[in-house]
Amino acid sequence: MALLLLPVSSAVATEHQITIAGMKFIPASIQLKAGDVVVWKNDDIFRHTATARAGSFNVDLPPKAEKRETITVAGVTDYYCRFHPAMKGKLEVEP
Repeated sequence: MALLLLPVSSAVATEHQITIAGMKFIPASIQLKAGDVVVWKNDDIFRHTATARAGSFNVDLPPKAEKRETITVAGVTDYYCRFHPAMKGKLEVEP
């Protein structure tokens, strides 16, 4: 009896944390792959959002909240806080 072994994909999503503190996204720019997860953590006392300019995501973050978002769109995604538009960041997403 022959046993056929096929390669198994070991692609596992990587988590990347972006913290909001002092009215800034830290880090402001990250590189990741499509399917990875961004953990948004708001350490500020104010409500913030992480909103993609192109509309691919919109994460609402009350003070001290943490939320996860799977990033599915490859390319460069600029994002900002809707409440504080001077707060900006960038995701560089590989396919």
